[in-house]
Amino acid sequence: MDFKLVAEYKPTGDQPQAIEKIVESVLDNDTEGTTLLGVTGSGKTFTIANAIEKINLPTLVISHNKTLAAQLYNEFKNFFPENAVEYFVSYYDYYQPEAYLPTTDTYIEKDLSINDEIEKMRLRTVATLLSGRKDVIVVSSVSCIYGCGNPEDFHETSINLKVGDRYMRKDLLIKLVDALYTRSDSVLQPATFRVTGDTIDIMSSLGEFGNQCFRIVFFDTEIEAIYSVDPATGQRLNSLDSVTIYPCNLFVSSREHIVRAMHDIKEDLAKQIAFFEREGREVEAQRIKQRVEYDLEMINELGYCSGIENYSRYLDGREPGSRPFCLMDFFPTKFLTIIDESHVTVPQVRGMYGGDRARKENLVEYGFRLPAALDNRPLKFHEFTNITNKVIYVSATPAEYELGASNGEIVEQLIRPTFVVDPALNVRDTRHQIDDIIDTLNGVIRSGSKALITTITKAMSEEMSRYLSNVGIKNAYLHSDIDTLDRVKILDDLREDRIDVIVGVNLLREGIDLPDVSLAVILDADKQGFLRDVRSITQISGRAARNEKGLAILYGATVTDTMRVALTESNRRRSKQVMYNFENNCFPKKARRSGPTQSHLIAASAEEETKYTDMDSGVGDIVAEQFLNYSTNGATTIEKSIDKLIEEARTEMEKAAKGLDFMAAAKHRDRMYELQKLREQEKLGDMYDKVRKPR
Repeated sequence: MDFKLVAEYKPTGDQPQAIEKIVESVLDNDTEGTTLLGVTGSGKTFTIANAIEKINLPTLVISHNKTLAAQLYNEFKNFFPENAVEYFVSYYDYYQPEAYLPTTDTYIEKDLSINDEIEKMRLRTVATLLSGRKDVIVVSSVSCIYGCGNPEDFHETSINLKVGDRYMRKDLLIKLVDALYTRSDSVLQPATFRVTGDTIDIMSSLGEFGNQCFRIVFFDTEIEAIYSVDPATGQRLNSLDSVTIYPCNLFVSSREHIVRAMHDIKEDLAKQIAFFEREGREVEAQRIKQRVEYDLEMINELGYCSGIENYSRYLDGREPGSRPFCLMDFFPTKFLTIIDESHVTVPQVRGMYGGDRARKENLVEYGFRLPAALDNRPLKFHEFTNITNKVIYVSATPAEYELGASNGEIVEQLIRPTFVVDPALNVRDTRHQIDDIIDTLNGVIRSGSKALITTITKAMSEEMSRYLSNVGIKNAYLHSDIDTLDRVKILDDLREDRIDVIVGVNLLREGIDLPDVSLAVILDADKQGFLRDVRSITQISGRAARNEKGLAILYGATVTDTMRVALTESNRRRSKQVMYNFENNCFPKKARRSGPTQSHLIAASAEEETKYTDMDSGVGDIVAEQFLNYSTNGATTIEKSIDKLIEEARTEMEKAAKGLDFMAAAKHRDRMYELQKLREQEKLGDMYDKVRKPR
């Protein structure tokens, strides 16, 4: 099948030109990479979905964490209901890798908890890719670069059954055991089978994701019938002509390969023992001998052992030092790769090999593993780039690598389907910043909106949270010490109005969908470093970009070069967005409130009537206010210069001061200062000369 996109809306804004440029770039044989620079909330996923439909290649989508991967998986499932959309992430709920600390002579045994549902989804992903379907989208974390079994072994171990085939019942049972199925005489569970006379019931290793328990009926040595049945009641559901039973594990191998692997392991074990004995290291020699011989016995009896992945090089028949098989090896030769939030995902892919190598070198050096364990590893970065040919990098803040890899193929998508303009970046001095924050937060809360505050340290976030609680502002802090489930609850509390503010460190950057957030506060914006570089400032301020009243406040004692770059880029994007809205008579609308795995945006269709929504200049979009200042009926228009707006702000400030309303006077003063800064900017100054502003 070809990809078929199903959506209630059509591309709008600058999505059509972005889709066209991406498709043209990918189909051009001379280009290997394309970067989609899309602002937060601009519908990048919808743009990519349209590109996938037109390019029509099997697609791998890589995200940097499980939560965002699940969000993308759900969105692509909704966009492509008739195609195969699969999910491939690490199946560990908890994972403590095997390690040895020589300084304290401490051996840490591998400890893990496997999520059975995710394991089934991983197996289903591989089965779908091997089925020959071309309309496949796999959404994955960086787990896709870690070692998998040999695709040929997985395919050979799969069992293809067809009505009328000659098949010895005993041979089928042996093949099921080789595919790591377990015989059961009670209720069937996934990856088990039951034998009753000439009938064999097999519960697929894919469980409910495969939807089937199969009944194979023999007549002598012939398969007489195949049925799908209800595993609980045994009732027949459908009659089938054929069925494929897939193995229960990605690390599966044929009996011949296991015998060959055991021979090679024994040879390498003898060499390693001899090496330690020559070095006079009897403890290490005895240790490696006991551990490997025990593993060999388990493999011989059961076909696997704990930590069998450390012997994957032998089972795969690979040469020492060669890269392991991974998820990409299950794809056909030509496939499309989408790297979401590439400024985070690419460095993560690059760094996986080094951390894994350092840990395993100690295990090999001190006799816990054979040197072949080093070849069970994630891909090196150059191996990853060699195996992926057509790549689309997606980010609101692409890094130097993506820009270089794209050879100038940068596609900008700055117009949101909601027509919301980027939040204004407002720089404020650190003197009396707490009082200023409290005052601003109260205004935001009264307007029915929410706010995020980012700090430099965990301790600072907790202290800020306590202070806000003391002054009566409902809030919660969010940082890496908070459990995953508690983080989800905190975000849900914000969405459901149980709290109004979240204080965090670095967890409020990429991919968080909070349309009610109209204010992002960045403390210590003048502190140079990873947490306050241009990308971080842009990403954090982007959390308020789904709200038509969006504002980002940067508190700093000085204005650094980093802050200047962020301000310049913000003004460039905002000027384009405002001009587009003015020329096309479009008005901002807040994005629909949605859950963490639902679509983020309300995209306007061509037939939809656009209506004006009031813009609160107190916490709202100052540049949009200067261009679009509508009356109640939106009928009459007048022209005001920026100097006139500054004079009005000054008059209001003086009036409030005379009335002893100093808080209101401070707001008008800040607004006046912002307008004065905007007047000094040449780009916006040129635009003001061209635009007549309706009122």
